[in-house]
Amino acid sequence: MKLYAHPFSSYCQKVLIALYENATPFEWRQLGPDNPAAVAEHAELWPLKRMPLLVDDGRPVLESSIIIEYLDLRHPGPVRLIPEDRNAALEVRLLDRFFDNYVMTPMMKYVFDVLREPQQRDPYGVSEAGELLVSAYAWLDDYLNGRQWAVGESFSLADCAAAPALFYADWVHPIDAGFSQLRAYRQRLLGRPSFARVVEEARPYRDLFPIGAPDQD
Repeated sequence: MKLYAHPFSSYCQKVLIALYENATPFEWRQLGPDNPAAVAEHAELWPLKRMPLLVDDGRPVLESSIIIEYLDLRHPGPVRLIPEDRNAALEVRLLDRFFDNYVMTPMMKYVFDVLREPQQRDPYGVSEAGELLVSAYAWLDDYLNGRQWAVGESFSLADCAAAPALFYADWVHPIDAGFSQLRAYRQRLLGRPSFARVVEEARPYRDLFPIGAPDQD
């Protein structure tokens, strides 16, 4: 398999966690200006040029959640990222969408706003994003009470989504100390070997973070 991705991208990190959890072999096709061949291949395979993109035996697999579902189905390992129980699987998918839509998306609002020209910035939209993050933090803090991982005791797709989302969200809108359950969960994610590896591989690229990466993590 080939993975077209960049180590600093949150959605690419989500898939990397899944690959590392099961030591699934793959070929890195790192995207960036220093690898024009990979960039050209990626554009040919997926004209929207969004990453990550997995290619398995010539078949392109798009979108991070679908890629992880695909890996769990076609290349399963000892860590099953989608529970066999359908009710538990539904909860895992719910949490996956929660972290993507209500943590990752408002976090990216901060990032994209900084990348705009000053006259095009949207302070009201950023303020709304901050309010959404606080609401998401509060809901998660209550939801995570008594849980080791997002859905009980088993690491899953939901945690693959949570790790980069909470990692970067705390950089742009720090998680208040009062949300102790959520802060502890974020630390457990940082201690998970698969995500710890992802964080270290991305460390050389921290100067790409347009807001400025804080001196932490």
